[in-house]
Amino acid sequence: MSLFKEKKKGLLGGLFSAFSRVDEDFLEELEERLILADAGVETAETAVEALRKEKGLKGEAVQKRLAEILTGEMEKAGTPELRLNTKPAVIVMVGVNGVGKTTTIGKLAKVFGSQGKKVLLCAADTFRAAAAEQLGIWAERTGADIVRHGEGGDPGAVVFDACSAAKARGADIIIVDTAGRLHNKQNLMNELTKLTKIIDRELPGADREILLVLDATTGQNGLIQAEQFAKAAGITGIVLTKLDGTAKGGVVFSIAQRLGVPVKLAGVGEGVDDLRQFNAREFAEDMVQ
Repeated sequence: MSLFKEKKKGLLGGLFSAFSRVDEDFLEELEERLILADAGVETAETAVEALRKEKGLKGEAVQKRLAEILTGEMEKAGTPELRLNTKPAVIVMVGVNGVGKTTTIGKLAKVFGSQGKKVLLCAADTFRAAAAEQLGIWAERTGADIVRHGEGGDPGAVVFDACSAAKARGADIIIVDTAGRLHNKQNLMNELTKLTKIIDRELPGADREILLVLDATTGQNGLIQAEQFAKAAGITGIVLTKLDGTAKGGVVFSIAQRLGVPVKLAGVGEGVDDLRQFNAREFAEDMVQ
């Protein structure tokens, strides 16, 4: 089973055929490849130390055991299920510009719409020109409602109106689009904190997911982004986009170990249906091929 439409060549491709047994040369090469794949030093060292304790493993048995180790590291951060049981429930999407945040919102709206849920999109990205317009296009495509204000308006006012509209219209899910704020812009991080407080006040007790959208090709810079967003918004999960090959996305291990935040969704292509629940075991098995 693969997370991807087609089987991809993993980041460890060729390593197992080049070594007949688990020795120090193999372990040294494995550690180097994991680090180069952005898995991070901690994950690489954990995998190497675990395999060093194994005796007599060869070939496919080594691959299987390594996949189990990597799966375990990701699963420590939690499960990929979205917790959205209240009506309404709220998803707040955060992340820097260019990672595919608005597209991911559209894909989510389609998923929930196909489940018969009433979706309300909230255009709280009032800083970027045409952001609300792009979200409006997704609303039309997916049949979702949308609440938006003019460009340059107060994002908090948009969120307030969206909460009120959701209650009045009987929406099941509110998906909030926020500005593509850079992790080093403290004023924008403060704005994000304010938005979450408005949701707390207007929808007390509502289930809420705060999902950080990361580009799988970003590497360790994605960990820096995740650390900053976690401080500002208490993110509950990661959406990994542009994950169209297994030689990408090793940063998920660093995020899981450092922050204890699970990857919940994976964008594996450009199509509207190419958003999938993340499966740690399938991802790990793909990586070791």
